[in-house]
Amino acid sequence: MSAATPTTEASSGQLSDRRRWLALYVLCTGMLMIVVDGTIVNVALPSIQDDLGFSQSNLAWVVNAYMIPFGGLLLLAGRLGDLIGQRRIFLWGLGVFTAASALCAAAQTPEMLIGARFIQGIGGALTSAVILAMIFRMFPRPADQAKAIGVFGFVASAGGSIGLLAGGVLTEAISWHWIFFINLPIGIATAYGALRLVEDFEGLGLAEGADVPGAALLTAGLMLGVYNILQISEQGWLATQTLVLGGISAALIAAFVARQARIAEPLMPLRLFRSRNVSGANVVQALLVAGMFGMFFMGALYMQRVLGYDPLEVGLAFLPATIAMGLMSLKVSDRVNMRYGPRAVLIPSLGALLAGLLLFARTPVDGAFLADLMPAMILLGAGAGLAFPALMTLAMSGVEMTEQGLASGLVNTSVQVGGAIGLAVLATLSTDRSESLTAAGEPLAQALNSGYHLAYLVGAALVGAAILVAVLVIRSLEPGMAMAEDGEAEQPEAAYAEAA
Repeated sequence: MSAATPTTEASSGQLSDRRRWLALYVLCTGMLMIVVDGTIVNVALPSIQDDLGFSQSNLAWVVNAYMIPFGGLLLLAGRLGDLIGQRRIFLWGLGVFTAASALCAAAQTPEMLIGARFIQGIGGALTSAVILAMIFRMFPRPADQAKAIGVFGFVASAGGSIGLLAGGVLTEAISWHWIFFINLPIGIATAYGALRLVEDFEGLGLAEGADVPGAALLTAGLMLGVYNILQISEQGWLATQTLVLGGISAALIAAFVARQARIAEPLMPLRLFRSRNVSGANVVQALLVAGMFGMFFMGALYMQRVLGYDPLEVGLAFLPATIAMGLMSLKVSDRVNMRYGPRAVLIPSLGALLAGLLLFARTPVDGAFLADLMPAMILLGAGAGLAFPALMTLAMSGVEMTEQGLASGLVNTSVQVGGAIGLAVLATLSTDRSESLTAAGEPLAQALNSGYHLAYLVGAALVGAAILVAVLVIRSLEPGMAMAEDGEAEQPEAAYAEAA
């Protein structure tokens, strides 16, 4: 009997390990559904406008109604995961998101779709805010953790381009309703898998951070800030509304921070933000996402309005970037992060992203895919595939287990707010440049392309600023465990402790 014990324990360990990886795929499926939803709608907007009778000015609310609660609730949702349990928040979010997707698919009026999109944004925030924290808990060994973050990083970074392709296929082949219907079976299957496979880590309890006034200040400040950013393209940067709402948003967030500093049981302990790696990684991520929006959004417009691509062709054009992201995230990122440390990987990967944006800034009016787009796509995909896993590791480094939900929510917030600000800046500059050239008699295609080039260059400047922050602020972590030829770790698990 005693001789069988090691075999039994080994089998149990293999089962547990297999369950963890299956749980990771469940969580990443939930994340993919949320990320894809952010871009899949953009491709379908013309069809939605024609079918439901949206005015041009109201059409943006199909996107904005989702983004406002999503960006505004991520930090709070992440902290709630720490307090009442991350799996519980994840499941609540899935339920809200899936039900709201059904309402979106069934919408027959603009008002119904906008209302359902707002509810969908709440569900998206609850679902995505806690995933990274759960991954760090499920995979405490650095070698496994690096692989898991690579999988999650691919989903988080490549989901946008997958959404463009899926949106084109579903809208053209069936109808725009299916971009929402598709979430129903995925959401139900993901919830079932989470109940069966994802461990239910117990939260601290609401008593550890039941700060209702603080939650109200934070949520109101972030939602108002996101709304204000989304309105900049219509109102202008120096408009009275922009300045007033921006001031109110900043005041609400400042009041929240001041309250957290003085109460005994804060909703969000501010000590988290004293870490140079946590703060620096989130700043780098916000700058990086803002810069990359030049490629995703202006690049898609360039293909449609200058090169004449249809929505499906735009989605296919992003495939090289998606494939490069996948190869780097899934096959390379874990090994190089473990061997050299995430900071050493981050800086050259940001350089690849910078080079890709600069290549985009030379695309001609009669550009050819193989010569003008594909090299830039590969550089951007490879850079993102290495940069995002490294950033996620740095953003979670040294974070106490009781605050991992907050750190996870912060990572998602920096992506959303950085992306919203980046899109507002790049779209405004691009439009102003194109309109001024058109007024001066420049042909429309030339004027549009020149505006897009300006957006790419500003995006490249933002990535350059990210490189500067990475060099000056972020500290090196000890390289992870050196990997043997068979992939097993050779050094102890303390490798990812933050350097002093």
